[in-house]
Amino acid sequence: MADPYLIGDAMTGGYGGADILHDCTISVERGEIAVIVGPNGAGKSTAMKAVFGMLQLRKGMVRLDGTDITGLSPQARVRAGMGFVPQTGNIFPGMTVEENLEMGAFIRDDDISDTREQVFDLFPILRDKRAQAAGELSGGQRQQVAVGRALMTKPKVLMLDEPTAGVSPIVMDELFDRIIEVARTGIPILMVEQNARQALEIADKGFVMVQGRNRYTDTGKALLADPEVRKSFLGG
Repeated sequence: MADPYLIGDAMTGGYGGADILHDCTISVERGEIAVIVGPNGAGKSTAMKAVFGMLQLRKGMVRLDGTDITGLSPQARVRAGMGFVPQTGNIFPGMTVEENLEMGAFIRDDDISDTREQVFDLFPILRDKRAQAAGELSGGQRQQVAVGRALMTKPKVLMLDEPTAGVSPIVMDELFDRIIEVARTGIPILMVEQNARQALEIADKGFVMVQGRNRYTDTGKALLADPEVRKSFLGG
């Protein structure tokens, strides 16, 4: 069988001596939304960072479109087509919205204006606030800037670490709608999300992690319907 478009396969590793991930596998196919959920401290963000090359693996490998990229730095992975939006520190607050987007295109030497217009079409509020300092925006708008900046690299796959952290339920729904729109353009999306129920509702595939291991892997719909998953991770 062919590999998924992006896969962190049987990953084991951590920071320093102790392993946080134990034989953990996460993946996403083209045009798919895959979400990683689980309790606090389960290793969700660590798994995401491992796939992006911010964590050295003791065992396992990462493959992008069939190519082993385990040895690549995060910078090299961006050039290979991976867009990554960390949970915090994901914008330049003193720069304008437009300057933030331009910073996202740092690896490109072609005309970026079409991509910038696509980002403004996806997030119309950013067009209105293009000259405003990103640090003056609301939490939800800053997240839109962060996602937009990642899209400026024209990524082949987009990784989002807790994209709705700290935003209101209304803003969360809006961000999820935009994430669905991005996936519809064919870009695979892999994201870690604390709002497990809402994330699984939009997910093609879900991974429930516990203590650095895969506990459940299935479609978003199947995980929402699973009594064990509902009871243990979704509040009944």
